[in-house]
Amino acid sequence: MANINSATEQFGDFSKSAIDAAMKFATASFTNAERMIALNLEATKVSLGETAKNAKSLAGIKDAQELNSFSTKTAETGVEFLMGYSKNFYEISNAAQAQYSALVEERVNVFQQSVAETLDKVSKSAPAGSDVAVTALKSGMAASTAAMDNFSKAAKQMTAYADNAFKTASDNVAKATPKRK
Repeated sequence: MANINSATEQFGDFSKSAIDAAMKFATASFTNAERMIALNLEATKVSLGETAKNAKSLAGIKDAQELNSFSTKTAETGVEFLMGYSKNFYEISNAAQAQYSALVEERVNVFQQSVAETLDKVSKSAPAGSDVAVTALKSGMAASTAAMDNFSKAAKQMTAYADNAFKTASDNVAKATPKRK
């Protein structure tokens, strides 16, 4: 009877943990979706304002020189807007990726700890001679933990590399874009 109660408790703990993890993922998803929607609404609002302003300016153009100046100014404004939007989009995406990575790492750690605890319980109640099999399972678990750690480190390095590349590209475009007077 003790084994049934123990199994019921373990299942209950697993269910609570799974629900908690699902809620964390859902909360992070909604928060990041809200940030993206807010960014896009603001971008739309600014674009509409710029379009209205440009339409009025275009109606008042009297010669080719004014048209050339208007085109240059409009292009510069567009590039600046696009750079700002891209930077904000990247920051939101990068923060979301960091949140999701942390949540996945947390779940993997919980799973690995659970498997390790189960293996310890199995090794204590296993029949004689099964210690080789339990040792093999523990060794496999240690190898998978090490592989997961290496994968996590590589993913963090790639994220840092991508972040630096994006910042460098943004800086180069900002330097190449002439400033409006």
